Amino acid sequence: MIIMNIEIIIQAIVNGLLIGSVYILIALGLTLIWGTMKIVNFAHGGFLMLGMYTSFWLFTLMKIDPLLSLPIVFCIFFILGIFYYKLIIKKVLNCSFFSQVLVTFGLGLTFEGLARFFWKSNYRLIQGHILQGSIKIFNISLGVPQIFTSFFSIVVVVILVSFLNRTKTGRAIKATTINKEAAQLAGINIEYIFPLVVGIGIALVGISGGLLTNFYYIYPEVGFLFGIISYLVVAIGGFGSIWGAVEGGFLLGLITSLSGILISPAFKYLSMFLFYLIVISITPKGLRGE
Repeated sequence: MIIMNIEIIIQAIVNGLLIGSVYILIALGLTLIWGTMKIVNFAHGGFLMLGMYTSFWLFTLMKIDPLLSLPIVFCIFFILGIFYYKLIIKKVLNCSFFSQVLVTFGLGLTFEGLARFFWKSNYRLIQGHILQGSIKIFNISLGVPQIFTSFFSIVVVVILVSFLNRTKTGRAIKATTINKEAAQLAGINIEYIFPLVVGIGIALVGISGGLLTNFYYIYPEVGFLFGIISYLVVAIGGFGSIWGAVEGGFLLGLITSLSGILISPAFKYLSMFLFYLIVISITPKGLRGE
């Protein structure tokens, strides 16, 4: 009995780390946009949902596996992100926080309503894709899609950090993040940086949705749940901090998984908000907030 209980806890920890890596990947775009532009994209979950549907229809209509369609989804959502900046974000960038919330949240609701209108509220699932099945290690079951997503998430974090630290454009983004006015005085064109950042941020959440289709149901309201989780990840880690998002994602994954096993499955999402309240009561700016 004791061995069985230990195995269950270990399984919950592994599951928490795997789902935590998914949370990290979803939150990366959100924290990048906030860190550079100081605007919270409340349409983030809507773009995630669109990413899931894009992968679904590429698979359904063109037989392109979700794994193979990731570059296509990235390009589509990168371009979509640039248009999103030019048509919407740019208009409210210097407006009040309340105006930004209304516009971006309203857009997210619009995406959800359009998805419900065109594709109904049916739950869809991609079957027959490349990433299927599970493997067992010492009686611990690991889903192949979750393993790949976890590995992919870590790779994306490394690539993003390397891009920001080692390239001229990445250093320009970091300079803009630190002080927009000083960056402009140094000759950095923020009208090039801002759409690029939004494009990358939306592309990241788009491919997050594409990866989710390998093991999660697709429906119009799916973006709301993961959108809320991504906000919690960013807030816990510290707005604008990539490594903070990594820590916040893993912590939330562990907390939801362990609380679902040790307390009740109905408690796992409530545990997220309780943990968030504990963190901000100790450090209001998050774990790595400045």
